[in-house]
Amino acid sequence: MIHLLEKKQKVRASMEECWAFFSDPRNLSLITPPDLDFQVVSSLPSVMYEGMMIEYRVRPLLGLQLPWLTEITHVRAPHYFVDEQRLGPYRLWHHEHELRALSNIEVEMTDRVYYVLPLSPISEIIHPLLVAPQLKKIFDYRREAVERLFPPRTQ
Repeated sequence: MIHLLEKKQKVRASMEECWAFFSDPRNLSLITPPDLDFQVVSSLPSVMYEGMMIEYRVRPLLGLQLPWLTEITHVRAPHYFVDEQRLGPYRLWHHEHELRALSNIEVEMTDRVYYVLPLSPISEIIHPLLVAPQLKKIFDYRREAVERLFPPRTQ
């Protein structure tokens, strides 16, 4: 079964600021819950490009550390990029990041994740009990972290 997780958030920043932050994989740890022990393993260039491979270590469930390798498969700066898991805990992980300017100081950010659990359909039993709540927690934390990093501007 293919699951879809979609989250939208308004970010109080310019398109350029948003792109610079969200397209830099080194910033992922700033918006990932600390209990996931998220670590970038590979060295990274300063500019994202199609075909770029990024290796992480993460503890998604039960404290088990897992390797996660993603490939940046699409880049349309400053509006859109896609990362896809090549090695990791999911059978399929396709994460679209879309940025749309609402004004000079506000951007709508959309995360769209298509994923398939390993050992599906058997693993579908744990999806509502373990996986869906964990993903909700991760993206709720991300929303709060982005709000802290890009607070409303005073005028």
